[in-house]
Amino acid sequence: MRRVKNFVVFVLALTLSVNGTFAQKTSYKFDFGTGGVAKGYTGVSSRDVYTEESGYGFDFGTSVQHVDRGGSDPLKSDFVTGDQPFYFSAKVPEGNYKVTVTLGDQKGETRTTIKAESRRLMVEDLQTERGQFVTKTFIVHIKDRRIDGEKEVRLKTRELTKLDWDNKLSLEFDLATAVSALEIEKVDDQITVFLAGNSTVVNQEEEPWASWGQMITRFFKPGVAIANHAESGLSLGSFIGSNRLEKIMSVIKPGDWVFVEFGHNDEKEKGPNDGPYKSYTERLQLFAREVKKKGGHLVILTPTARRSFNERGEMVNSHGDYPDAARKVAQAEQVPLIDLTAHTTAMYEALGVEGSKNAFVIYPEKGLKDNTHFNPYGAYQIAKIVAEGIRANKLPLADYLVDMPAFDAKKPDPFEGFHWTPSPQASVVKPDGN
Repeated sequence: MRRVKNFVVFVLALTLSVNGTFAQKTSYKFDFGTGGVAKGYTGVSSRDVYTEESGYGFDFGTSVQHVDRGGSDPLKSDFVTGDQPFYFSAKVPEGNYKVTVTLGDQKGETRTTIKAESRRLMVEDLQTERGQFVTKTFIVHIKDRRIDGEKEVRLKTRELTKLDWDNKLSLEFDLATAVSALEIEKVDDQITVFLAGNSTVVNQEEEPWASWGQMITRFFKPGVAIANHAESGLSLGSFIGSNRLEKIMSVIKPGDWVFVEFGHNDEKEKGPNDGPYKSYTERLQLFAREVKKKGGHLVILTPTARRSFNERGEMVNSHGDYPDAARKVAQAEQVPLIDLTAHTTAMYEALGVEGSKNAFVIYPEKGLKDNTHFNPYGAYQIAKIVAEGIRANKLPLADYLVDMPAFDAKKPDPFEGFHWTPSPQASVVKPDGN
């Protein structure tokens, strides 16, 4: 009998491992370069390209050079760098991961920006002097499509190739970086903030498109993980209908948060029960019920304003009654509200008719004139508005925000002082929902 039981366990383990759902690796320690390898670390050279078999390596056709400075400390004696942005990936299952990178060069200055997955900003323009080494830690959320044994999130075709939905954690290193070491560890003690929204929230994978959802990660310290479930072109109805709310509810924990921003695409729905005070209101109320039922906290955000000026240089409301409906639901459900409509309207007016173009994907030389979707500068400013809204509402999440001056939407950062290193992938195709 014991042999039979052992055989059954063996077959089950073998089956699960073949299907990729058993004993997946959830922690790594990498030492980059060709010099000595630190104890407990895996050595990685420039020749280690990602494969499914190895489960880690440099990825997506990008390459690096290794530099060996010599010395007794294997974590500081050598590193990898690149002439162009490069990716490094490690295969991991769904969850929150603490990522720690060691950056620096014994004999030179370095400058590093790190984005995770589909261009989520994690480390912004971190600079080290000659001989200085810095260790930086941040949290990356990894998600998959599965809800239960049979149900999945119904992805759009464009999502099937997005880094946000694959089976690995990918980091993009930009600028003049020198990466000495990398640690990845699954952690279960983070507060997770789930984002539900459309193209103004989603992690846009291709330049020059961007959203506040992929910039807000920059403003949180470890302790909070951002799980962005937004997608371009979605309304509240199609978000729910594609099982995305159900997916969030399947993994949310008591004490987690859900930030929901819709309106742009809901306006296009013209059914008999559609409208700001009908289906839009009812669906926001459904969010409130479901999140509260799970012991979570909901935050409602009014939709970001479109860039729409009249002949007098004043912003015109292009969302009708949808912002008012969102405000009324927040009040009735007694949940916090961040009024992005009001704050982004104020920001565009402060920038002016011409200056506000710098916040959007408006590039005549590329044939792009989009008054709805943001470029990295615009997305970064709106992420600051969201962070300030967290503080203004005195949410417990404010304890995890990085130290930053108070942000006034009427006084946005100067466009001329904003620096962004473009990622390798670019497209002139407008996101759904324009």
